[in-house]
Amino acid sequence: MQLQLINAGKRYNREWIFRGCNYTFHQSKSYAIVGHNGSGKSTLLQTIAGAINPSEGSIQLFSDDNAKKNLAENIYQYLSIVAPYLEVVEEMTAKEFLQFHAAFKPFKPNITIKEILQIIGLEKATDKQIRFFSSGMKQRIKLAQAIFSDVPILLLDEPCTNFDETGYQLYHQLIKDYCANKLIIVCSNDPKEYDFCDEILHIADYKK
Repeated sequence: MQLQLINAGKRYNREWIFRGCNYTFHQSKSYAIVGHNGSGKSTLLQTIAGAINPSEGSIQLFSDDNAKKNLAENIYQYLSIVAPYLEVVEEMTAKEFLQFHAAFKPFKPNITIKEILQIIGLEKATDKQIRFFSSGMKQRIKLAQAIFSDVPILLLDEPCTNFDETGYQLYHQLIKDYCANKLIIVCSNDPKEYDFCDEILHIADYKK
């Protein structure tokens, strides 16, 4: 899988959030988008995800099987995402939420929901409604639905929000154990969230 930004830019009114962004992301590599709070990191990530249309330029996505067909129109089929602005269904239990998610975006083969909950340390909360979870527990279930999805692209916007040191350790272990073949893009200004990344993009480089 190869994801390309071609002269991509996003503008609100007369202010350019980013502009002239040309970059190619490759399968099995990890990338960080960094910059201060409010600099436009999340806007760039949401543009990559197809949630926001670029004001100029384009996003292109090609599979290894068909390098001529641009898959960007249906990019949502190929990615999973974790972000502070994306909420879970709090009326559901942990088990119900993962079942619901798997109905439209299946998990990796040979792993069960029971095993996923054990891996993220929520096996005792299987039948507990998410609205009774702590903020750290909610973040774990968010990570689970994204990391275990059987898709080639993983987008992570401030993935360790509400985590203590144990949560950070879990995050890095999940990346190491289950994401080796994914194209990963981390949006953060916390080095502990992206210290494993192969390349770093500075959003300030695309301010014009």
